Amino acid sequence: MEQLGLEGMPRRLYTCTPSRLNTWLDCRRRYRFTYLDRPAPPKGPPWAHNSVGASVHNALAAWWREPYERRTPLMAAILLTNGWIREGFRDDEQSAVWRDRARDMVSAYSGTLDPADEPVGVERVVATRTSVISVSGRVDRLDRRGDELVVVDYKTGRRPLTGDDARSSIALALYAVASSRMMHRRCRRVELHHLPTGSIVEWEHTDESLGRHLRRAEEIALEAAAADEAYRAWASAHPSPRVPAQRRDGGTSADTRGAPAAGPPGAGAEEGGDAAPGARRLPPEIEAIFLPEPGPICSWCDYRRHCPEGRAASPDRLPWDGLAVTDPVEDAGTA
Repeated sequence: MEQLGLEGMPRRLYTCTPSRLNTWLDCRRRYRFTYLDRPAPPKGPPWAHNSVGASVHNALAAWWREPYERRTPLMAAILLTNGWIREGFRDDEQSAVWRDRARDMVSAYSGTLDPADEPVGVERVVATRTSVISVSGRVDRLDRRGDELVVVDYKTGRRPLTGDDARSSIALALYAVASSRMMHRRCRRVELHHLPTGSIVEWEHTDESLGRHLRRAEEIALEAAAADEAYRAWASAHPSPRVPAQRRDGGTSADTRGAPAAGPPGAGAEEGGDAAPGARRLPPEIEAIFLPEPGPICSWCDYRRHCPEGRAASPDRLPWDGLAVTDPVEDAGTA
C-alpha cells in the first residue's frame, strides 16, 4: 500500500512516538483503536499500577525542579504524597498502602542522587527525523557524564530488569539518537532505574546498534504508515456518525443519567455482538490489516472489551491486579 500523492513527490514523514511504534508491534488492533478510530472506543477503568508509576515519575520530576537546598529525601516523600493519584485502587485503604510504598521508593531513590548534579533535562522532549520518520518522545531524565549524555528511564513495575531490557528497547535507542543530535553531544549509554529494587541496568550502544534500532523504527513506520493510509482512505468515504465524546470510564460528555455504568476491564461485548459500542466495524479488507495479537498481555489492554479474540486469550483483570503481579509474562502489562 503506497502512500497517496503525486508521482515524484517525496513521501510524507511518518510522525510518531516510540510508544506508537511499539503499539503497532504489540497489537495492530490496539493501534487502530488508539491512533485511528475517531472517536476512539471507550477504555476500561484506570489501572492502579499506572497510577503508582505516574505518581512516582511526577514526584521525581518535581524534585529536580526544587531549589538545590530542598532536594532531600523528605522533599521527595512530600512531593509524592501531595501528588498521589488515587485512580484504579480497590479502596482508600489499598491506595494508602501503595502511597506509602511509593513514598518509600522515591525517598530511598532520591537519597542515592547528588542534588548538585543538575540533569541536562527532566521530562525533556527530544526529537529527530530521517527520510522516513519524524519521531519524538519524553525522556524521564537526561544526565551528563563527563563529555557524554546518558538517557535515564524510571521503572516501577514488579518484574526485575536485565541488561537485555535496556539493549533491546527501541524507545531508549531513539531517545539516545535524538538527544545526541539535539544537544550535539555523544549519547550512547541508556539506563533503566528500577525503583522497587533500587537496581540500575544499563547498555552502552555503538553507532552500529543505534543504526539498527533506527532502521527497525523506519521499517515499522513504513508498515504503519501504509496501514494508516488504507484506513483513512476508507474512513473518508465512510465517516462515522457524530457521537458524544467518550470519557475514560466509558461514559460520555453528554448527560448519561440512567445509563448503565461501565464494567471492569474485560467486560464482555453486548450479547450477540463482536464488540462493545464505540468500536467501529470495518470491511474485511481493512479489518485484515489490523488483526489482533492475542496473548497474556491482552488481560491488561484498555480496549479488551472491544476485542473478542483478546478476551478469549486471557482472563479478565481487576484494576488493581497489576499491583501484585509476580509472573514475568503477566508483568509485561504492568508499568
